[in-house]
Amino acid sequence: MTRIFSGIQPTGRKHLGNYIGAITQYVAGQDRGEAIYCIVDLHATTIAYEPAQLRSSGYDMLALWLAAGLDPERSILFRQSDVHEHTELTWLLAGLTELGRLQRMHQFRDKSLAQRELVSSGLLFYPVLQAADVLVYRADEVPVGEDQREHLELMRDVARRVNARFGEGLLVVPEHRIPAVGARIMDLQQPDQKMSTTGDSPQGTVYVLDEPDAIVKKFRSAVTDSGREITRGPGKEGITNLLEILAAVRGASVDDVEAEFDGEGYGTFKQAVADAVVEYLAPVRRHYEELRGDETELERILAQGADKARAIASETMLDVRAAMGVGPVRGAG
Repeated sequence: MTRIFSGIQPTGRKHLGNYIGAITQYVAGQDRGEAIYCIVDLHATTIAYEPAQLRSSGYDMLALWLAAGLDPERSILFRQSDVHEHTELTWLLAGLTELGRLQRMHQFRDKSLAQRELVSSGLLFYPVLQAADVLVYRADEVPVGEDQREHLELMRDVARRVNARFGEGLLVVPEHRIPAVGARIMDLQQPDQKMSTTGDSPQGTVYVLDEPDAIVKKFRSAVTDSGREITRGPGKEGITNLLEILAAVRGASVDDVEAEFDGEGYGTFKQAVADAVVEYLAPVRRHYEELRGDETELERILAQGADKARAIASETMLDVRAAMGVGPVRGAG
């Protein structure tokens, strides 16, 4: 059976790009294999944060997952910091990860520019922890957005290096899975930039829990171009993005959506996209409100998931410690 692993930071309000590019893939993964999904709160500590908000955001994230259709009886849902094997493997992998490559990673370069008072070493080691998150479960597949391809390649290279040095098959070299449609949802106001949780374009970002009126307003004001044709092509970044969004929420091909609106005006097209997104997100928003208030139940689900995750991760670490010569001799005593 295919083992699937992915994680998402709890910080920030989750937007349509997160939902289409990651969360819907998580739900589909429950039917394709053994699904393991992690709220990566340790990653969130690499930038300035408020402790109480971090914990609350973890509950927000879990409630959103459950509202979207993740089932704790069909998948393992847990909080990263509850399974200490993640951090142990991170340190062991660090000895086999080249510093120069970490310094060249796009995320490190981009985020370090924003950390003017303190450039966190945790930010530099973020990809190593991300590699450990996946490799400690010997996952076969990682559903991610296009922007994470660089991190996936580092993860795969580190796994190969560990296997070459300490024994073939010790770690699984995972494959990435990027959705064919909706892998890169762009900002509605800046269609040359990816929709971002931490961006400075509130009108260009459609949040999963936005009120319907807010969603409609954002799509009506979406930047397009001076033309009239609803088609993809150079200079049509805004229209291309809307076509991708409508195709993704309908589960259709972009070609079919493009053909449907051939000859229609931009106003009609924008309204159709807005209505489709409102309908698409309505059940999630409704179920989220029902779930978020019971933090005791949310914590119970996280604890249950952590127990299941720890059982898998601890077996991997027994093998890794033995192969790398750290810790007690396996079976001694």
